[in-house]
Amino acid sequence: MTTQPAFRRSEPDARRLSLIEACARVLAREGIAGASVRTIAVEAGVSAGLVGHYFAGVDALIAATYAHTGARVDAALEAAVAGAGNDPADRLEAFVTASFAAPIADPELLATWIAFWSLVRARPDIAALHDEQYRGFRAQLEGLLAHCGLPDAQLRRTAIAITALVDGLWLELCLSPHELAADEAAAIARSALTALILPARR
Repeated sequence: MTTQPAFRRSEPDARRLSLIEACARVLAREGIAGASVRTIAVEAGVSAGLVGHYFAGVDALIAATYAHTGARVDAALEAAVAGAGNDPADRLEAFVTASFAAPIADPELLATWIAFWSLVRARPDIAALHDEQYRGFRAQLEGLLAHCGLPDAQLRRTAIAITALVDGLWLELCLSPHELAADEAAAIARSALTALILPARR
């Protein structure tokens, strides 16, 4: 007769993820000032020593949380594009408008990002993660724009313009959903895509 091991191999990853998720909740609720090992441990329902077992201090945990949060956003964008079919214009629109729906359009997620952004100028590791994530977003956008027939010379600036538009609408949607609805944000983005892409393809 065999017995089940006390700890499964997947448990360390699950424990690590639970600490990252707890850190994200603390950052959203209390900001950077409230993100201590003790506070995160209480949020996760574990001892402070367990946090130290998985992360070399709160700075490392915050960096891991930043990377995890970015990966969640990337996964949502990829799912939106995958569900849009094969038409290049539909895939581009899905990528752009996915930011105006759950799980990306979320006031708690915005609060977490604000905490991260406050560290960009102070911590080179967070600044590097920020640059990497935005670079990846723009690279995906450039690829989608290229498939829509936009000339190579115009890809970078058009992607930057669309990124700025998406960021601005996303901020307004998360901060003031009573002033800007998700469908209105999506409609504005679609109009901007038409204005930016059609003249460039002529």
